[in-house]
Amino acid sequence: MEKTFVLIKPDAVERNLIGKILNEYERNNLKIVDMKLMIVSDYIAKKHYAEHEGKPFYENLISYITRGPLVALVLEGEDAVNRARSLNGKTDPKISSKNTIRALYGKSLSENSVHSSDSKESAKREINLWFNS
Repeated sequence: MEKTFVLIKPDAVERNLIGKILNEYERNNLKIVDMKLMIVSDYIAKKHYAEHEGKPFYENLISYITRGPLVALVLEGEDAVNRARSLNGKTDPKISSKNTIRALYGKSLSENSVHSSDSKESAKREINLWFNS
């Protein structure tokens, strides 16, 4: 079985959407195999978003992801990486397909409620960073 990494971001936690979002993954046969509610450190946030360092939006990403509690998840299932990304929808909720998590719950391009790994390699790296740091 394949594993992937997902974040339920601070904007969704603030709006009490954790259960609704978890239900979407479980309803689509992705099993939650690890989960924690946390306030992320600057260290982990900067490592997570290292590829964006130096870009104009980088500081806003760090401020956003560290502003309050979030939920880090490891999901498992057949083709978990692609399935989670499909359930999440496009990064911008305004153009995301109907009934995706971002279309249903995302507020904007920057407050889009969820993150998921974009490849098996990213999933391994992100799981290790968020659950073994």
